[in-house]
Amino acid sequence: MQFDPDSARFGASRSQKRIEDDRLLTGKGLYSDDRTFPRQAWLVLVRSPHAHAAIVSVDLAAARESPGVLAAWSIEDLKADGVGHIPFPPLFRRAGGAPMAAPPRTLLANGRVYYVGQPVAAIVAETREQAQDAAELAMIEYEDLPCVTDVQRAVEADAPQLWPEAPGNISAEARIGNAKAVDEAFARAAHVTRLALDNQRLIAMALEPRCSIGVYENGRWTLYTQNQTPTGARQLLGEVFRQKPEAFRVIVGDLGGGFGMKTGLANEDALVCYAARTLGRPVKWRADRSEDFLAAHMGRDQHYDAELALDRESRILALRMTVLANFGATPVGSTAIIPMLLGPKVQTTVYYVPAVDYRIKGVLTNTMATGAYRGAGRPEANFLMERLIEQAGREMKIDSDEIRRRNFIRPDQFPYRTHMDDWYDAGEFARMLDRALAEADWNGFPARRQDAKRRGRLRGRGLSVYLEWTGAPVRTETVDIQVADDGTVTVFTGTQAMGQGLETTYTQLVTEVLQIPARAVRVVQGDTDAVTGVGSVGSRSAFVGGSAAVAAGRRVIVRGKELAADALEAAPGDIEYRDGRFAIAGTDRSITLAEAAAREPRNFIRVSATEEPSAPSWPNGAQVCEVEIDPETGEVEIAAITSVDDIGRIINHMIAEGQIHGGIAQGLGQALFEQAVYDPQSGQLLTGSLMDYCVPRAYQFPPMKNGFDESVPCKTNLLGVKGCGEIGTIGAVPAAVHAVLDALAEHGITHLEMPLTPEKIWRALRESSR
Repeated sequence: MQFDPDSARFGASRSQKRIEDDRLLTGKGLYSDDRTFPRQAWLVLVRSPHAHAAIVSVDLAAARESPGVLAAWSIEDLKADGVGHIPFPPLFRRAGGAPMAAPPRTLLANGRVYYVGQPVAAIVAETREQAQDAAELAMIEYEDLPCVTDVQRAVEADAPQLWPEAPGNISAEARIGNAKAVDEAFARAAHVTRLALDNQRLIAMALEPRCSIGVYENGRWTLYTQNQTPTGARQLLGEVFRQKPEAFRVIVGDLGGGFGMKTGLANEDALVCYAARTLGRPVKWRADRSEDFLAAHMGRDQHYDAELALDRESRILALRMTVLANFGATPVGSTAIIPMLLGPKVQTTVYYVPAVDYRIKGVLTNTMATGAYRGAGRPEANFLMERLIEQAGREMKIDSDEIRRRNFIRPDQFPYRTHMDDWYDAGEFARMLDRALAEADWNGFPARRQDAKRRGRLRGRGLSVYLEWTGAPVRTETVDIQVADDGTVTVFTGTQAMGQGLETTYTQLVTEVLQIPARAVRVVQGDTDAVTGVGSVGSRSAFVGGSAAVAAGRRVIVRGKELAADALEAAPGDIEYRDGRFAIAGTDRSITLAEAAAREPRNFIRVSATEEPSAPSWPNGAQVCEVEIDPETGEVEIAAITSVDDIGRIINHMIAEGQIHGGIAQGLGQALFEQAVYDPQSGQLLTGSLMDYCVPRAYQFPPMKNGFDESVPCKTNLLGVKGCGEIGTIGAVPAAVHAVLDALAEHGITHLEMPLTPEKIWRALRESSR
């Protein structure tokens, strides 16, 4: 599928208030926990208090006798009923070609626990409180085993081993690039910049904790849940229960945030389905916030050792890096894909890097699995590249903006082939940088720094230029449109809204194509019986789903012309369509879209369109961040943040700007506030609540200046759009870190690991003054 310039008018440069907000802001949303069924029971899980232990025995007799309890199960009960485990995709291998190895993700622990919070037993009772009381009576005997939570420690020779089929705790391994070419480049380099850095572990702070309800009727399951990928969840349920996917219907209502954490299939989703079938009644599970901290997959957690070779003009010759990616104990579907595919696809970002050598190891540890988290590999790759080029500039005494300009991929190099055999279709990286510097008043910074100095504060500025890969590994998406004889138009999409305004976006596109009022359009999503699709991951919804919606709308018109031609006794080629009416060209004879639909045997037009962009899209941009630091406390104030982004054609500017704002806020959270921490001896999660895990608050953000450049539409999809849901996060992390380090540079501080907390900065300043 190629860009159609005529399609660029659909919603272009228009801001429209979100249709869904009236419903959501007035309490009329329907979330998973809002649903209650007759005879509904509750499921509660008994979770492991140990990071690594053998299960000696499980005694649930007392729990089963507790008031209100309907059932209590261990893994032995599930195995007896033929219940399987949740598989991870066999896409990657270990050294020597052996398949990726890790403990199977069984619904309940099977003989051994591998992380604190792993489900060991399931209790179902009439009420949640009764199930919680009974869970306290479960008698489980453990034999404690040594644990390892740190990814660098896990690959040491004497580290505790998690899984016999993964010696050295290496679950998967990859080598990408040309080692010989890189070695030769480093041998002739005039300068080499080296960095060892961490991209810390993060916890997704979705506003709505997870919740699932299983219903089993007439030999078929319905799972009501929160999921960004309902069709994928249905497929995995089929594998767990050894059934065809069609035996399951997955329904997702309103989704209170996801950030990647609500993808795939959770253990709890499958357990409520098992309970519903076994007990013959609906069964519900709802996470406490602390459960989501412990047992929902986390993000990032990668360690890098990297080297950048440059010539005398500070032009990049080669990049060499080793990545240790913390997989956790029981990988989920996205665990390995992030460091071994998504990150490498954009590792060189906007820069011309002639040779690369990547060594990537996926490492098992006694922690919750890592998986998709806003950006999923792209922020990690961009952060490393930006830190390297920033550090190289400081070492070679070249301004931040200048060293980037010297290394950008030039416009005349497009289409540009990457080391992963992808093609960048277009980009104007220098223009993004120039606009961001102008909007941020880069040249006026010295005066602002001097003013801060007079007030006893340290002011710094940071820059990042970045690139994202969007569309997800699967670029196909289907949209159905149904036009009823009363004029109602229903759009069925397999993508899934989770706060990004898809109902509004699809409505705008369809109303433009069909030239009808927005009130006539209804968007249906999150029901695998209505339509299937990949879902919403990787900033793909408008990129793929929006194109499919427009294509489906056009097919409605084609079918409508055929029906109108029959009604008006004319040839289809003589029929024109305008403002919801079909007319014979040059006459006043016409019928409405609704009247055309009434001529179908079932009194409605139903069409389907599947679109597959010919390649991913490559959103890119530049950000400038300014901070002020109180040297007495180490506290960081974000003084200004400016971004200019190329996200292709924009359907709704207000929604796009909101996505950038949210992404930047999440990126600043990683740079300055957030980190999930496990105790290295016990494996206990030390940041198990919002008392311990710090997230930024609204008052800590200044007004953001956001600009867009629509002059380079994406050439690989119908609308010319590119993804925008994650790009703000990608740029904000390095920009903020560079700003803090710039403020601290006069004290000789050139590197700090994220998050750059007040305590960390205060200690660094104290040490530098000795």
